[in-house]
Amino acid sequence: MDIQAALGQRAGVGRYVRELLAHLGAEAGADEISAFYFDFKRTGLDAVPPGVAMRSCRWMPGRLAQAAWKRIGFPPYEWFAGGADLYHFPNFIRPPLGKGRKSVVTIHDVSFLRMPETTEAKNLAWLSAEIHQTARKADAILTDSRFSAREICELLDVPPEKVFPVWLGLPKFGPPPPAEAVAQTRKALGLAKPYLLMVGTIEPRKNIPFLVEIYEALKDFDGDLVLAGGLGWKTGPTLRAISESPRKGGIKLLRHLDDAQLSVLYAGAAAFVFPTRYEGFGFPPLEAMGRGAPVVAARNSSLPE
Repeated sequence: MDIQAALGQRAGVGRYVRELLAHLGAEAGADEISAFYFDFKRTGLDAVPPGVAMRSCRWMPGRLAQAAWKRIGFPPYEWFAGGADLYHFPNFIRPPLGKGRKSVVTIHDVSFLRMPETTEAKNLAWLSAEIHQTARKADAILTDSRFSAREICELLDVPPEKVFPVWLGLPKFGPPPPAEAVAQTRKALGLAKPYLLMVGTIEPRKNIPFLVEIYEALKDFDGDLVLAGGLGWKTGPTLRAISESPRKGGIKLLRHLDDAQLSVLYAGAAAFVFPTRYEGFGFPPLEAMGRGAPVVAARNSSLPE
């Protein structure tokens, strides 16, 4: 498995890779599971899952290898990662492989094709240039929902028998935090009032300006709107909607939260609100349900699943 995303992304694909790797290692049985990543900066992983053999390349930056793959389609991935019966690329793109090498690719969604105006320009250029070749050369494609499977078949011209929807699991939160810990966390985050919660990177697909309108319309709700997540791309309209809102004093932007803080936020929310325009799966509503928060979500894309 290529686990490069696990080094650079705390949420999203990075989280998918870490969870999947840990569970594959635990259930490997007689199979050998190995994981590969470029580690030129010697960052490494925080923890190595049991049952997984780790391999890394420290003499070449991953970006240099990616540039070579993009320009000349060489050298093959196995030159760095070693041999295997099957390669799994969980972050949309399949790099060059030697002849006869089997591969599975996870394409989480194709929002960059369906809604290109919401995608970061650099990411859009990279994915658009590589995704069709990846879909053609991969032996099988995994995706996170039936909705995404239909989108992949339509937009990438892939036969349905090649695409396998596999829903994502709910991470283990552990026992509910004690009331004292909840109170301390809320105090530290400045959350004295009831609050509506939205979790996710601030970017156009999340439809946060509409959520701000909803919050403004709830005249009888004397509480806050908490937006938990990092700043993404094309954030101008969202930040402007917040700064110009007549209720901007009640809108809290919380970034760099750890899992314990996020668990408390979910558990204490008056409601979790998710008005996103398009999701290949959408972790946050499931996490909110797992912590007992009532969920109000858009009826679109994969969310009804």
